Amino acid sequence: MTASHPERDESPARSVEPPRADRFDGQLDTTAQLMNRITSQLGSQLSLVSLNGTRRPAPPPLVLAAHGSRDPRALSTVRALAERVRELRPHLTVRLGHIDVGDPTLSGTLASLGGGQGAGAVLVPLLLGRGHHVRRDLPRAAAAAPGPPVRVAAPLGPHPLLVETLHDRLVEAGWPVGMSDAARRTGAVVLASAGSRLVESAADTRRTALLLAERLGVPVVPAYASGAAPTVPAALRALAARGRHRVAVASHFTAPGRLASRCAEAGPWIRAEPLGDHPAMVRLVLHRYDQALATPEPAPERTLTPA
Repeated sequence: MTASHPERDESPARSVEPPRADRFDGQLDTTAQLMNRITSQLGSQLSLVSLNGTRRPAPPPLVLAAHGSRDPRALSTVRALAERVRELRPHLTVRLGHIDVGDPTLSGTLASLGGGQGAGAVLVPLLLGRGHHVRRDLPRAAAAAPGPPVRVAAPLGPHPLLVETLHDRLVEAGWPVGMSDAARRTGAVVLASAGSRLVESAADTRRTALLLAERLGVPVVPAYASGAAPTVPAALRALAARGRHRVAVASHFTAPGRLASRCAEAGPWIRAEPLGDHPAMVRLVLHRYDQALATPEPAPERTLTPA
């Protein structure tokens, strides 16, 4: 699996979405933005042509590995994220597979890419830390896939682009941008996550909470729906005991689902939406894809033939 060093991870340069006639819905504020999108689209197409004019091989497919949920909003959310990734990089094949619940399954998607794809696919987890799925399930799925070797990218978090999304979702839900010093003394955020028994997962969530606290200027406390402590209600009680009564709940979930809803319901004030298809999430997915391609694959072990 591709190694990641979140503490030293740098945010990639901002990219912009290519223009589509049916999406000019007020997002283009200036002529410069429109020209940037056109330039991005042309650059994407030219990247497939080499200096001698021949067409370069297509890049390896990007497979988004979503956890999955019985909540229909989860599927529509990850599909929207996949579509935005395609828009930003039109020459890239982008597929979706579910790890736990939902169709298409991850194994089915990888199997469908097994024949004649050239370079193996890159599996990008739509997961936010090094939990059980990232540490065990995804490497096993990649190893079992037919065809060329499949690379597994790092999870999406921690990363500044993830924090940018969390911040924007809080602001959309009503978090005051120009908070006074007095309000900061009574304000806080609970970062509601799924939870895991693995210490690496908890460390990643704490790192994201620290980055978000630096951005907001108030304490951010990680809390969990299962598998770890504290729960969201317990974190809210602990903050209230410290005089923090204006507490927002930030959704550290990629898409809606049962656990995300349970965490939000505990919030007494602002309840942010899941991360979804925010533009920063799109850039983060492509950043992890590019990281995986740039990391050399380990050389295969050689077996010595007895003399």
